[in-house]
Amino acid sequence: MKWVRIFYWVVTGPLIALMLFASWNYIFNHALIVDVFNKLGYPTYIIYPLAVAKLLGVIAIVTNKSRTLKEWAYAGFFFNFVIALSAHINVGDKQFAPALVCVILLVASYLLDKKIHHEQRSEA
Repeated sequence: MKWVRIFYWVVTGPLIALMLFASWNYIFNHALIVDVFNKLGYPTYIIYPLAVAKLLGVIAIVTNKSRTLKEWAYAGFFFNFVIALSAHINVGDKQFAPALVCVILLVASYLLDKKIHHEQRSEA
């Protein structure tokens, strides 16, 4: 059980760091992000709401206060990453690797979280 928790944080830590870095960029490097969103064909008015959503998702995952909110955070990140991956592949800018890494980290984090939760319920 302990190795599952360790591995959970080994994959979830970088995922959380990437989401915090993305939120930081969305807010403080806004001009750069506007350029990226324009190239991908996305409206730029969603940049700030996405930054806030990513921060709230991080809080939901790290605090683990509500299973439902945590599930929603994982789902939101999943859709965000898959759409980002698809957008980068479709425009052919060869910048899809970060989105792919995020998908892999997210799926691993989610599955490990489920395993931890299942084992906790079995012990109770």
